Amino acid sequence: MKRLIIGLFVAASVVASGAYAQPAPNTLGKIKAAKAINVAFSADSLPFSFAGANNEPAGYSIDLCKRVIAQIGRTVGDPALKVNWLAGSTAERLQMIASGKADLECANTTQTLSRLASVDFSNLVFLDAGGFLVRADSTINRIADMGGRKIAVLKGTTTETRLKDSLQRRLVNATVVPVAATGDGIAMLEAGTADAFAGDKIKLIGLAAQAKEPAKFALLTEELSYEPYAFALPRGDAALRLEVNRALTQVYIGGEIETIFGQWLGKLGRPTGLLAAMYMLNSIPD
Repeated sequence: MKRLIIGLFVAASVVASGAYAQPAPNTLGKIKAAKAINVAFSADSLPFSFAGANNEPAGYSIDLCKRVIAQIGRTVGDPALKVNWLAGSTAERLQMIASGKADLECANTTQTLSRLASVDFSNLVFLDAGGFLVRADSTINRIADMGGRKIAVLKGTTTETRLKDSLQRRLVNATVVPVAATGDGIAMLEAGTADAFAGDKIKLIGLAAQAKEPAKFALLTEELSYEPYAFALPRGDAALRLEVNRALTQVYIGGEIETIFGQWLGKLGRPTGLLAAMYMLNSIPD
């Protein structure tokens, strides 16, 4: 009987070892062989990642991403890498990375523990907070005022999850209306079919600024959540993550981050003390 038990234990150990002995992805090798890199981005997340003139990706995250791509090009010995930009929602971008369709993701994606189960992330690239956009003539001033109201939110985002949790925790009986695109949320506010639009605060400011009549909207001061942004990467690829973080470090300590921040977020003022500390703490010394 002891022999049988030991045998089963050994067999189980071998099977378990095989299950965990997954080869690490070689994304740099794949990029080098293809002479191209596939990059997932958001087409509607101004000022971080959006489709600009001639549908070319633009924004704060895209500028950072271009520095990362240049570093990857130097590493694989091909500074003229072709870049294939792949637009998608948050869920679609994360799936692109998890499936290997995309080699790198550059947008305004929040790093979470649940997402780390299927993808890896770079060092942080920004800190934002979740909040609410309302009509300027609205009587809503805080989350507690939203009882009986409709709140639009982009589906599949961390904001949607945290919004539902916050409403339940505060016993606020509001209706959450998931929308497929950010433009849908603004349209609902304009039409009066939604009383608030929940999302990352800087993204909400960008959406309001793009509207036909920006003065019709107001941003609540109350915050919903903390959103640490990072670039999603294939899980387990330490070599790729090293080069991505190397590029981000060079941008942070070399001063380029001030230019990038100023171009896309300068109208909001200087980086907060928390954001400045984030840049410093996410710079890795040689």
